[in-house]
This record gives sequence, C-alpha cells and structure tokens, in this order.
Amino acid sequence: MAEEPKVFRSQDVSTKPGVYVFRNAAGEVIYVGKARNLRNRMKSYFMPSTAMKSDPRRRALIHSIASYETFEVATESEALLLEAQFIKQYTPRYNVALRDDKRYLLVCADLREEYPRFTFERLRKDDACLYFGPFPHATSLRETIRHLEIRYGLRSCDCSEPTAEIRQHCLEEVIRNCTAPCLGKITPAEYRERFDQALAVLKGEEPAHELLKELNAQMTEAAERLDFEQAAKLRDMMEHIKIILEPTRRFINQTIARRSNLESNDAGMDALQQALELAERPDYMECFDMSNISGTLAVGSMVLFRDGHPCTSEYRRYRIRNPEATDDTAFMREVLTRRYGRLLRENLPLPKLVVLDGGLPQVHAGREVFEQLGIYDRVPFVGLAKQHELVIFPDRPEPLYLERDNPGLRLLQAIRDESHRWANGYNRKLRIERIHESVLGEIPGVGEIRQAEILKQCGSIKRIMKMSATQLANKVPGLGVKTAKRILEELQRRASASLPGSPL
Repeated sequence: MAEEPKVFRSQDVSTKPGVYVFRNAAGEVIYVGKARNLRNRMKSYFMPSTAMKSDPRRRALIHSIASYETFEVATESEALLLEAQFIKQYTPRYNVALRDDKRYLLVCADLREEYPRFTFERLRKDDACLYFGPFPHATSLRETIRHLEIRYGLRSCDCSEPTAEIRQHCLEEVIRNCTAPCLGKITPAEYRERFDQALAVLKGEEPAHELLKELNAQMTEAAERLDFEQAAKLRDMMEHIKIILEPTRRFINQTIARRSNLESNDAGMDALQQALELAERPDYMECFDMSNISGTLAVGSMVLFRDGHPCTSEYRRYRIRNPEATDDTAFMREVLTRRYGRLLRENLPLPKLVVLDGGLPQVHAGREVFEQLGIYDRVPFVGLAKQHELVIFPDRPEPLYLERDNPGLRLLQAIRDESHRWANGYNRKLRIERIHESVLGEIPGVGEIRQAEILKQCGSIKRIMKMSATQLANKVPGLGVKTAKRILEELQRRASASLPGSPL
C-alpha cells in the first residue's frame, strides 16, 4: 500500500471555497489548486488509494508534499483569482495552465474621451482611466459588455475620436443600435448620461437591479409566446450579469505563508527573534533581491513587512546605475548603499531585521556596506540561501537550519518570495519596454524622445497598429502624418514578415 505523504486531519480544513498550496521538503511551492470545498478536495490527495491509482505525474506530486496551506475565500470566483495570483507568484513545478503571462480581463473606460467606450485590458495602468476587475469569467464579461453597448447605444469602434470619415467603414449603428455620435445624432451630454448608466450597472448600483428586472420581464414574455429560444438567451444573459456583479475581493500580493491556517504572524516574529537571538522583535523587516539577464537589465527590489504583513506602498525598485557592476553581489552593494544611505540622510527609522536573498557572497556584500555606513552594529541582517533554506549570518561560521514547520522560517520565506516576485516583475517590465523601443527605434525619423512619447500616448505597439496615420499623428504631439504613415507601414511590414524577435 502506498504511503501517505503527510498526515492529513480533515477537521483542520474548512469546507468553504478556497485555495490550497503544497510545499516540498525544501519549503518550495510545488502546486497550487482551487476548490469549491477545500476539505473534500484536500482529502482526495491524502487517501491511500489515490496514490496507487493516479498517473505517474500525480503520484510524484503526492509523494513530494511535505506541508500544505489553505486559504479560505468567500466564492469560487475569489478562489480563481487567488489561485492565478499564487501560480504567477510562485510558478509551481506541477502547475501548467496558468504559468504563462495570461491575466484575467479588466474593463477599462477613459472618461477623458468625449464619447467614452468600454475596452478590455490585461494590465491595470497608471493612466487615469477607470478600471473594473479583474474578472475570471471572460465569456460572461464579454457578453455583459456587449449587452450594455446594445442596451444603452454605446459605441464600440476602436478609435479615440469618432468622425464621419470613420463612419464610412462602420456598421455599428445597424448591428448594435449605436447612437452614432460620429454623425452627430447624439450630443456629448446625452451620450455621457447613457454611459454613466452602463457604469452604474458594472458598479452594482440601482440600474443593475433595474436591468435584471427588465431582462426577467422580457424572458417571461418570450416564454408566454412560446419563443423558448429567445427566453433561453435572456436567461443566459441574466446569469452572465449576475456572475459579473458577484461581490469579489481583489487580491494583492501580500499573502504570508502559514501552515493549515494555524500559525500567526505574531508566532513567526516571536520565533525569528528567538532563533536569530535578536534584541528586538522584528516587527519592521526589509528584504532585498536582485534580478538580471546575463548581467543586463539589472534591477533590485526591496519589500517591507510591518507586524508580519506586507506594506506594498513602501516597496521600492532600483535600476542598477553603476556600469562596472556585473554580478549580484555588486548589485546588492549598490542597492543597499542607496537604500540605507537615504534612510540615514533623512534620519528615518532603520529596520529591525534585514533579509538578503542569497548566501555568503550576498551577506559579505551586506556587511561591507553596513560597515561603511556605520550601521553594522545597529541593523541585524541575515541571508536566506534558497537551495536548502539555510539562514546565513555575517558573524557566525555555521548557518542556521530551521525546521520547515518553524513559523519563523515561514515568515522568512514569505518576505523572500515577495521580494523575488517584485524584482522579477520589474525586470520583465524593462524587457518589454526595451523590445518596444528597439522596434520603434529602427524606423527612420523616430529618436529616443519620440519613441518614449509615442509609447506614453499610445500604450503599446498593438494599439498603434490599430490606428490610422491621422489618428496616430493627432494622438502624439509634434508627430506629422507623413512620419505616422511611415511608422505604421514599417510595423505592418514587420508583422507580415514575422521577423524573429518581433513583438508583433
């Protein structure tokens, strides 16, 4: 009989929806899953018959489980969102479906436009637009937005300013009962009133309830005249809207690992103080991680925990400035010098514990910086070596091994994982920007300043390609129609040729 990989007590796990996380003996997250009923789903992994009858991949997962964590949420939609966040944050070995860069859809509205419209986005940008979401049910979201466009006569054409010229290629007035602002059939004030009603539906306000009553009445009427096909469509639309309006918390990356929801942040801080022999409880911690690709696009991250909780507003990212810095230890020295040099200059409080992602080289770099700044005896710091989760000290020859169920180690892993995510996210952002800039920079007449302005105004290469030359020239100050046309022709040529490395 197959041996159970871990003792499972069903009474310790909730029967509500949620997300479960499996870790191996080294403390690494190896699988993340969601469940409508956490207890039933978890129980299925720890039955002896499951290990015997499962395929080799699942058996390998089961025998690798050394500990688990559960995160209870209110609805299945919340479980979907949290599962996706964890998979992107930890990239577990046994997860496949959500390990790419796909994100759930957001609804975006630029209220600065004279005739606003709804668009779908994957990323929430700092661009003064109004965002709703993310929504894990893409079909329900698209059907709901389509219905709102028809119900309130909203435009869906992909242009910033609807004009009579654009109208020549548009059938929206016929297909979706568009109010045709491009032809002047509705004033901006009248259109905005309709758009505000659609916004109120997405916000779950009174117009949403009125819309559902309206659809229900139409469904009943269709059923009475035996038009069951139409009644079914109306029923499905009501379900789509209800799914979209379902109250869902929007999760952010500030989850602290805990074992079966029994360990608290207080226990983690107390355990750390005892294990590291700290003079004070580490209720203010900072952690640093470096990220680069073969020495290029080097960045550093700093995340901050207060009372065991992440303070995302105080996170910091650092672009490495020193051209002579070529490895992680040099990057670490620069980032630590900049961070604590500033805290000292501004007479700000110093952390009670600093965690460096890495082993002896990173710890030696930290000691060098802290000695130069005169804070070596004032700020305790350690390294966390990822391979064996060993705690490295600057003044002790032997590392410290903490049992994998030690709440102090859990807290160290949580802040280390968060700093790793934060650094990699910044590195990825810079890579994307570099790709975009390189594409535009190869077009004659487009220098660095103009590249930056084009991307700032348009957002992405994909959006640029959807514009006409006139629209692009009007969107970017100082860009002539001739240059805009040359840019679009070059982008289209690249897309058609499918050049290697092209982001198009």
